[in-house]
Amino acid sequence: MSDLFPPEDSPAAAGTVDRSLPLAARLRPRSLAEIAGQRHILGEGKLLRRAIEADRFTSLIFYGPPGTGKTTLAAVIANTTGSRFEALNGVESNVAEIRAKIEQARTYTKLRNQSTVLFIDEIHRFNKAQQDVLLPHIERGTVRFIGATTHNPYFYVNSPLVSRSQIFQLEPLDTEALVVLLERALADEERGFGKMTVEADPAAIRHLAEKADGDARKALTALELAILTTPPSDDQSIRLDLAVAEESIQQKAVVYDADGDQHYDTISAFIKSIRGSDPDAALYWLAKMLHAGEDPRFIARRLVISASEDIGLADSNALRVAVAAQQAFEFIGLPEGRIPLAHATVYLATAPKSNSAYAALGEAMRDVEGNRTLAVPEHLRTRFRKKLSEASGADTAAMQYLYSHDYEGNFVPQAYLPEGRTYYTPSDNGLEKRIKERLDHWREQMKE
Repeated sequence: MSDLFPPEDSPAAAGTVDRSLPLAARLRPRSLAEIAGQRHILGEGKLLRRAIEADRFTSLIFYGPPGTGKTTLAAVIANTTGSRFEALNGVESNVAEIRAKIEQARTYTKLRNQSTVLFIDEIHRFNKAQQDVLLPHIERGTVRFIGATTHNPYFYVNSPLVSRSQIFQLEPLDTEALVVLLERALADEERGFGKMTVEADPAAIRHLAEKADGDARKALTALELAILTTPPSDDQSIRLDLAVAEESIQQKAVVYDADGDQHYDTISAFIKSIRGSDPDAALYWLAKMLHAGEDPRFIARRLVISASEDIGLADSNALRVAVAAQQAFEFIGLPEGRIPLAHATVYLATAPKSNSAYAALGEAMRDVEGNRTLAVPEHLRTRFRKKLSEASGADTAAMQYLYSHDYEGNFVPQAYLPEGRTYYTPSDNGLEKRIKERLDHWREQMKE
């Protein structure tokens, strides 16, 4: 992830603006008041804002998708607290560079009594040894560490570093916040396009905000492209209409990672929407995954699992539909293979629900794992064991197996466990209600 905040010795930091920088770099906020969105952590009275304003923070880790202002916020914190701002990148930096930055921080503390904010972008890219180098210096207060990552720090950052840091999650900017940001760029004479005559249709601005999908950098880059590539009219004004906006940001880039939180969160929302019988929500999450390039085979596997876990015996056809969708996709491929996946998604979401078979297996598994293992009853053992029992003089009548098909209704009461235990409790949903009626009848006979 590129660092859009200029170093402290750059012209932008010194009060002048380098017009050769991209708009997103020129317009980067310089104070907490200029930061768009993130009210959940920066609103009045929120913990992070109080810590910044009181200059009472040590180590922070910002976690969120690209374009949400992680680097910006780190630089604003340094500026607000009067600290030096030193930046490293987890992709490019090494231990030697970390130690050099720490030594500089120590020198500035001694000579100028000035603290240093050491910002490390993509901290998850550092290996364990690189992350461990920071620990003693964070403990001593040599640097005030701020890390940024697009990955969940609880999984991708070393535990000792996480335990020494406060974690704050930054959210994608909503459409209204992006609209405000784009309008600010049009009005700002120093850093934006305020000195130019730009006639922007509100519909065009909103389109850019919506298609940016919460990414401020993407929205500003699209705006800059739209303005700089549109020929001025005779009066030197630039007309930014919806057609120009659509060309400048042609395809919405869905924030999605193949093995991170977006992957797991979206599939979780998909399955829970099916379980909650909401076909509209399930189709939306399916569409998001397909648009973002999720492996359709992964989606098909989860449909098959859901068919048994969430629908089960309430509608056994759900499993057939899910398996058929998986096989149909393998046969058809993309793009048409999306159709059977949608077919199965709607069928499962609208089917009656029951997890009784799944829950029953869980109970039985816990019984096997945690209690004494039960022996197979004599009358259910193989013929070899029966002959062995007969040879020993045991009561063969007591060991006789009753063949169910020899009896009316193909059922005869007999014990199949040495101890009476009940695991499966059918629900009243869908076709399972009929199963419940049959099973209740059989269990009553077993008691007689």
